[in-house]
Amino acid sequence: MLKTVFFDAAGTLFETRQPVGELYAQVARGFGANVSGREVSAAFRHSFGNAPGLAFGPGHSPAELRRLEREWWRARVAETFAGLHQFDDFDAYFTALFEFFGDASNWVVYDDVVPALEQLRGAGLRLSVISNFDARLYHLLEGLGLQRYFESVTISSEAGYAKPAPELFKFALARTGTSADQALHVGDAPHLDVAGANAAGIEAVLIRRPEERVKTAPEKYAAAVISSFPELIEIIRARR
Repeated sequence: MLKTVFFDAAGTLFETRQPVGELYAQVARGFGANVSGREVSAAFRHSFGNAPGLAFGPGHSPAELRRLEREWWRARVAETFAGLHQFDDFDAYFTALFEFFGDASNWVVYDDVVPALEQLRGAGLRLSVISNFDARLYHLLEGLGLQRYFESVTISSEAGYAKPAPELFKFALARTGTSADQALHVGDAPHLDVAGANAAGIEAVLIRRPEERVKTAPEKYAAAVISSFPELIEIIRARR
């Protein structure tokens, strides 16, 4: 019987108000960089796609984890702009950018998310988050009014594993006292959310919103595919 529904965070529950590359470029223009969102997006995808997982794990103090998270992101931003612009004060730009994406006002919750979370919680399901994020996610969930829906939030930086590693999903299962056959995971990335959940024995649902362009064919993965959260409600009803 279904007991717990796990959700990815960014791209599933909420998104940036503008494309990430444009926001990087927008903040950079305030520091003298004449770059376009398109070229920043391409460089960011390359850097992010080739980066080691944002995962450090137990054994680090909270202060050390925050330092490691920040250093990880600083390296990604430096790689992104390596061939685009040389800042007079890169650290000032990075600090402004890091704080920008930690501000909930720069993100927006998808319209269908809160009604669905209300309905699922009202049906007695336990809700939790599994995300390849850092500790800023706690503040974002709180600022976006979402924190109250979730019993736990598992982030890769603290767990020591990043999607698609099945260990991250198993870590979240253990935290919630849920077995894999009692869980469902909802996310927007086939190779991270679906592949990772399936490897941990968890059924997955892939959300592909109509306005999004996802290059990876979902048919390669074992997942139901939805375009909105009302469809998720129907899938869960059928499973229960």
